[in-house]
Amino acid sequence: MQEKDPEQLKYLELLSEKFPTTQAAFTEIINLEAILNLPKGTEHFVSDVHGEYEAFEHILNNCSGVIRERVEEIFNLELTASEQADLCTLVYYPAEKLRRLREEGTATSEWYAITLMRLVRLARRLSGSYTRSKVRKAMPVAYAYIIDELLHISPDERETRLAYHQRIIDTIIDTGSADDFICSLAALIKRLAVDHMHLVGDIFDRGPHADKICDRLMGYHSIDVEWGNHDIVWMGAASGSAACLAAVIRNNIHYESLSILESAYGVSLRELTLFSEATYTQDDGMTPMEKAISVILFKLEGQVIMRHPNWHMEDRLLLEHVDPARGVLDLNGTAYEMRTRDFPTLDPAHPYELSVDERRVMDGLMDAVRSSDKLRAHIGFLYDHGSAYLVRNGNAIFHACVPMNEDGAFCAVRHQDRLLAGREYYDYADRLARQAWHEHDQVSLDWMWYLWCGRYSPLSGRVVKTFERTYLTDRSTWQEPRDPYFRLTEKPEVARRILAEFGADPVHGHIINGHTPVHAADGESPVKAGGLLVVIDGGFCQAYHRTTGIAGYTLISDPRGMRIKAHRPFGTIADVLDLNADIMSDDDRFEIYPSPKTIGDTDTGTQIRGQVADLRALLDAYRTGLLPERG
Repeated sequence: MQEKDPEQLKYLELLSEKFPTTQAAFTEIINLEAILNLPKGTEHFVSDVHGEYEAFEHILNNCSGVIRERVEEIFNLELTASEQADLCTLVYYPAEKLRRLREEGTATSEWYAITLMRLVRLARRLSGSYTRSKVRKAMPVAYAYIIDELLHISPDERETRLAYHQRIIDTIIDTGSADDFICSLAALIKRLAVDHMHLVGDIFDRGPHADKICDRLMGYHSIDVEWGNHDIVWMGAASGSAACLAAVIRNNIHYESLSILESAYGVSLRELTLFSEATYTQDDGMTPMEKAISVILFKLEGQVIMRHPNWHMEDRLLLEHVDPARGVLDLNGTAYEMRTRDFPTLDPAHPYELSVDERRVMDGLMDAVRSSDKLRAHIGFLYDHGSAYLVRNGNAIFHACVPMNEDGAFCAVRHQDRLLAGREYYDYADRLARQAWHEHDQVSLDWMWYLWCGRYSPLSGRVVKTFERTYLTDRSTWQEPRDPYFRLTEKPEVARRILAEFGADPVHGHIINGHTPVHAADGESPVKAGGLLVVIDGGFCQAYHRTTGIAGYTLISDPRGMRIKAHRPFGTIADVLDLNADIMSDDDRFEIYPSPKTIGDTDTGTQIRGQVADLRALLDAYRTGLLPERG
């Protein structure tokens, strides 16, 4: 017998509390070994939902078209296209669809009996990829026993159990439980269709209802979030960064979505409104509130930049070059015409100092943000379920980019006397973002602003020209040069180097990004670098539909391979209920595995094999007398 070291023996003693006998240990080994041979779970990847709640809600409910695919597979020879669409809509929005069917008089006892059996068949097909234990855990508690009975039937008992199942269905209808049971079955079907979701950044801004998306995600069964630049600026504001908060407010003025701050999060803008109306004019095309928050923002940004000369962002200190009397920005001998001459709080001697009133307004706004329980809950969710990047099943997942030099080397950024590049840079960014949330120190709070729009931010990847876009009429100054990453990663060898840097699979893995809208209407493909890079920003936000020609992507990784679904624009949920209108999606399977992947081929499989090894060591300890059985 090989002698165990003290630490290993201590671990086995702890493990024996859960598996106290030889039988308990080998039973769990058998169970885990069997799980390794089940099909791998289906993963969905989406990004850049940007507050478009209704479209995103429908993507969750139709599981990016997977529900419709399964209904077609099972019922193609039994149901018409219209009947299949009715069944799909019932799964998507069961309570609302049932209400309409009752109003129409369609929901008869016969209809209930037929529909319940169809839903059971659909759930049975989807449950085949999971252990019975996992399926039971996914079931609504109230009906878990009944659903379990209906789902599991072996071929040799099909005839004998048909009457039994029919009696269960009849009793559900007779007791008036059919509507509730249908809602429970629909929830289970959607839960089984998608095992895990990766949201690759940018929940916030542009669309009006990021708060509703966060509420929905907080109840989702299995999810991770890779932070985007629009998420990190909200996270910075909630952590205590005044510069991030000013940016958030300016963004919401720009996107005409201030209601999310006031109505959803209870952050009153009254003092800002009163200050802006008392201080600024309204006669030059910019609203007083836009003027007020823009000046505050650029003053606060200037303070951050001057605290960190190592960032080399002095060229973004532009307020000091504003000449209100002439209405120009005087820069390097060139006078650029400005949209406004209205800068009453700008002190030429101290251009980046807030006035007394500006400081009072920002202090009040920061207090309101700190007092918003709902905002803190949503931001806490992003920290608990999110990260700057994720490596999963051989893939490297991050929102925007890995900053690079023109020669293809990873760009080194100096911060706190450290040079950081590649994965180390991402690890540092993740660590300081969490420090900002917990410690609220000035260095990490400033770092949150840098992650939002800094020149070499991995969450942004471009030179941000907010000042120019706000004030200058010359649109040539608005161009925002992008990091070389976005061009270099078209080359497979560069993509492989990035995958290797992150510990992902450089041969079979993928870089999965959002952030940069794919111009599908112009023929651009989301799959690049010979399939090693997949960009999944297809423009969920309505403002991008004309640019992309579509309304979002879902990348699907299933046992057979990888495919990307390009979604067409979504109407309304009312259209789905009244007309069975669905989001139609074009499917492109760009990678097919030589044989279907199992759980054993995934990171979960690696973890399970580790558990099996521990259990075998425990068995050995029991059988050699090193540890006594407890049972």
